Amino acid sequence: MLIAEFDSWWGHYKTLIEHSIGFSHDALHVLVGPCIQVATAAILRTSLRSPLPWFAVLILELANEAHDLRVERWPSWQMQWGESAKDLLLTLALPTLLFVIARVAPGILAPVPKASRKRK
Repeated sequence: MLIAEFDSWWGHYKTLIEHSIGFSHDALHVLVGPCIQVATAAILRTSLRSPLPWFAVLILELANEAHDLRVERWPSWQMQWGESAKDLLLTLALPTLLFVIARVAPGILAPVPKASRKRK
C-alpha cells in the first residue's frame, strides 16, 4: 500500500517536472545525475572523491527505474527494460566522470594555485 501511494505521488510530480521544464526526458536524466551528486556531497560535507555522492545517484536512479517498471506499460518488455537501461546510463554518465576525475586527477576540478606549488 505504501509503495502504491509513493508511486502515485512520485509519478504525478515527475510528470509535472518533465512537462514544465521543457527539457527532453533524456536531458533531464543527464542533468539530474550531477545535481544529485553535488547536492549529496554538499549535504554530507564530503567531496566528489567520496563514493557516497555517486552511490546516492545510483540508489535514487535505481528507485526511479523500479518505479517506472512498476507503473509504465510498454508494448514489449524489451523496449521497457531497454529504456530503463538507457536512463540508468544517462543518469550515471556525468557523475561517474566527475567521480573518476576527482579520484585520478583532482587538479582538473580544483587547480592548485601557482604560489603553493612545490618548486623543483
